[in-house]
Amino acid sequence: MTPDPRLPHHPSVDRRRFLLTSLAGAVATPPAAMAQQAGKIYRIGLVGLDSSEVPGHMALRQGLRDLGYYEGKNLIIEYRPAEGRYDRLPALTAELVRLKVDLLVTNGTPGARAAKQATMTIPVVVAIIGDAVAAGIVASLARPGGNITGSQFHFPDLMAKRIELLRDAMPALTRIGVMFNVANQAFSPALKAMEARAQFLKVELQPVEIRSAQDFGGALSTLAQRRSEALIVADDSMLRTYGRTIAELAATRRLPSIGDREYVYDGGLLAYAVNRPEVWRRAAVFVDKLLKGANPDDLPFEQIDRIEFVVNLKTAKALGLTIPPSLLARADQVIE
Repeated sequence: MTPDPRLPHHPSVDRRRFLLTSLAGAVATPPAAMAQQAGKIYRIGLVGLDSSEVPGHMALRQGLRDLGYYEGKNLIIEYRPAEGRYDRLPALTAELVRLKVDLLVTNGTPGARAAKQATMTIPVVVAIIGDAVAAGIVASLARPGGNITGSQFHFPDLMAKRIELLRDAMPALTRIGVMFNVANQAFSPALKAMEARAQFLKVELQPVEIRSAQDFGGALSTLAQRRSEALIVADDSMLRTYGRTIAELAATRRLPSIGDREYVYDGGLLAYAVNRPEVWRRAAVFVDKLLKGANPDDLPFEQIDRIEFVVNLKTAKALGLTIPPSLLARADQVIE
C-alpha cells in the first residue's frame, strides 16, 4: 500500500528534488539577540479554513519544533478555524490582531487578503498562495513592500497544465469539465489561463460552480448533460475536504479526473500539484526569521518551482483506461 502523502512525515518517493527559489538558509542570530530573546514566549495567530489544512498545520508545528519553538514552553499558537467559510476569515484574522499576536500565519488568496486588510504592522507569513502579485497581496516577489511574505506557486499555469495532462492521457479528449469554488477569488485568473490553453488544444472547457458540498451531485449531473469526458478539480480547501466524495462521484460517472495530491489519493486519476505539507513546513523558516527581528520587506516571496505529477493506476484500471507509457515515464509517483 502506498503511504498517504498528507501525513507530514510521509517519506519522499519522488525522483526529482524539491526546489524552491531559496533564501539561502536561516539568518544567523547574534549571541546578543539570542540572549535578548531568552525566556520570551511568542504568540502566533494561525487562521485555518477547514480540516483539509490539518496536515499542513502539523507540518508547520514540526518545522517550528525543529527550530526550537515548543508549544507550552516558548510558543503559544492561537488557532482560529473558519469551518469551511471564506467569509469568516476577515473577522477571525481581526480577532487575532486584537490579541496583539507577534505574527500571523495564513494561506491562500482569501486568507492573505484578510490578513492584508486586518493589519499593516504585524508580520504575516502566507504559507502558500497561488499568485501573490496577481492577487494584489504584494507589489513584487523580490520586494514584497509591506508586512507580508511567504511562498507562492503560479496557480494559473498549474491549472492550465492539468488540461494538457488529461489530453496526454486521452488524446481524443474534446470536452473537459472544471469544478471550482465560486467563493475562492484565486480562480478567476486561473480560468483565463485555462481557457487560453483549451483554445490552443482545441478542447471545450465546461466550468461548473460549487458553493457547498450539496452542489457536487448537481454539478456532475450538469457535466453529464454537457457530455463532459473528463474533470478538473480546482485547488481549494473546501473541495479538498470533500475530495473522496468528488472522486467517487466522478468514478460513478466514469469521468477521469485530475486535481491536487490529496485528490489522487482519494481516488482521482491524476494529480499535478504542490506538496503542501512540505511547503507548510518551510513556512516555519519564515516564522523563525521574523520572530528574530527580520523585516518582512527584506524576505522575498519564495517561488515554489517543483510541481509533482502523480498517476493512480488503480483508478485507471477501474475506468478501463490505459495510461500511455510516455506519460507514466514522466510521473514523479505511480499509485498501483
